[in-house]
Amino acid sequence: MPHTLKEQEISMLRTEIEMLMKERQSLLKTTGAAAVFIANLDSGTLPENAYEAAEMLSNCLNDLSEDTLRDALDKVRAELTTSE
Repeated sequence: MPHTLKEQEISMLRTEIEMLMKERQSLLKTTGAAAVFIANLDSGTLPENAYEAAEMLSNCLNDLSEDTLRDALDKVRAELTTSE
């Protein structure tokens, strides 16, 4: 019986890790898209009531590690390449 419990725990952990990896991919895609959006944003045409949100998004992107941001941009680049 303890062996079966251990197998169930391993299966649950495997499922959780797979779910977290899918979530990470989704977050990387979202982050990459946000980074590309901010990079291409013309602040001169941005409505004044959107400044605060744009600044917050920009600060969040700047707070990411270089590796994470690179992964996010690579993910978006891969998505754009496959859709062309």
